[in-house]
Amino acid sequence: MAKRLPEGFIYGGATAAYQAEGAIHTDGKGPVAWDRFLEENYWYTAEPASDFYHMYPLDLELCEKFGINGIRISIAWSRIFPQGYGRINPKGVAFYHRLFAECFRRHVEPFVTLHHFDTPEALHSAGDFLNRKTIDYFVDYAKFCFEEFREVNYWTTFNEIGPIGDGQYLCGKFPPGIHYDLSKVFQSHHNMMVAHARAVLAYKAGGFDGEIGVVHALPAK
Repeated sequence: MAKRLPEGFIYGGATAAYQAEGAIHTDGKGPVAWDRFLEENYWYTAEPASDFYHMYPLDLELCEKFGINGIRISIAWSRIFPQGYGRINPKGVAFYHRLFAECFRRHVEPFVTLHHFDTPEALHSAGDFLNRKTIDYFVDYAKFCFEEFREVNYWTTFNEIGPIGDGQYLCGKFPPGIHYDLSKVFQSHHNMMVAHARAVLAYKAGGFDGEIGVVHALPAK
């Protein structure tokens, strides 16, 4: 007798905006620190990646065809707020509405991350999450997304807070490429967790119907 997954089981895949969308200079998207860092340190760039920005209808059609009924995706902060705060980019907002609508049309539940390694360059160059002002800007961005994209039922604030700080300030493989500055590692981790907590409180205070959490990546021994 063939075994079946339980009713309501989510069988999904995962992407991230900067790792999949491409279109890094398209429709008003603002820069992120990775743009220059990749050009200066690696043999590849984020353009076009898998061109999810243009190819998402086909990708979601394939999800439906092969029984994938959930997808973890992220919003590019700088596609909504090119500088990280202030002016809103309507073309970016419209893109994510189209993306989520196609998800639901294809019976694929979107699990949406707000920050997947891609702080807007204007904030990154001002200290990223070492600068406590970035906490406020992140919470404002999160509140905007919660209100604007009410069709989303599942939210994640940050993807892998630990590896972000480690990559930026311990092993130097993330921009700004600093090595072995433990004070920056711990302060970055702390401030991102404060930003996460404040975003969760804002979500609960807003009375939204969905669920919200954070993704951690912890080393195993």
